[in-house]
Amino acid sequence: RSLPQASFGLVVQQYATQVMLALGVMPNPATCKPEAVDLPLAKHFVDTLGVLQEKTRGNLSQEEQTLLDTSLYELRMMYVDRAGRR
Repeated sequence: RSLPQASFGLVVQQYATQVMLALGVMPNPATCKPEAVDLPLAKHFVDTLGVLQEKTRGNLSQEEQTLLDTSLYELRMMYVDRAGRR
């Protein structure tokens, strides 16, 4: 099987996927059904991306920084939206 090339963008994408799964925003690829919303898990993944943002500050290309900043903003807004519904 062919795997994507390892990259910073792939790391961000993998964490973003985990957040969206935990928020029930996207279906589980194995079952094609949304999972039950797990706010603590979603927050953990968002916070982990926040740590990555903090620890890589000044060491990313402009493209990588934009991807991380944009992804984190969107994921945080999704989290706030979901948390507000409960």
